[in-house]
Amino acid sequence: MYFEGIIIALSTFFIIGLFHPVVIKTEYYFGTRPWWIFLLTGLAAVIGSMLISNTMVSAIVGVLGASLLWSIGELFEQKKRVERGWFPKRPSIVQEMKSSETAEQKEAEA
Repeated sequence: MYFEGIIIALSTFFIIGLFHPVVIKTEYYFGTRPWWIFLLTGLAAVIGSMLISNTMVSAIVGVLGASLLWSIGELFEQKKRVERGWFPKRPSIVQEMKSSETAEQKEAEA
């Protein structure tokens, strides 16, 4: 029996499943600023897949590269989802500091 096809399929499923929360967390903590990291690592993986002679490893690295490149678009789509209110927005540190200052002022006045 040959298991390469099912191994590639399971790896693809795992990689795509892994990048769903990675995109959400990246947008939550960093916004869309790290899009270029996805670009560089994706291009490196795609180029690397062309240089690997083992078919199974080359396919898995190629899927990783394609998923990294696809994540760039998903990162910007995630920003839109947050703006629509579908996902929570990270409160800025400035807002947190202002709210703590306001609470301290209220306590001092009381």
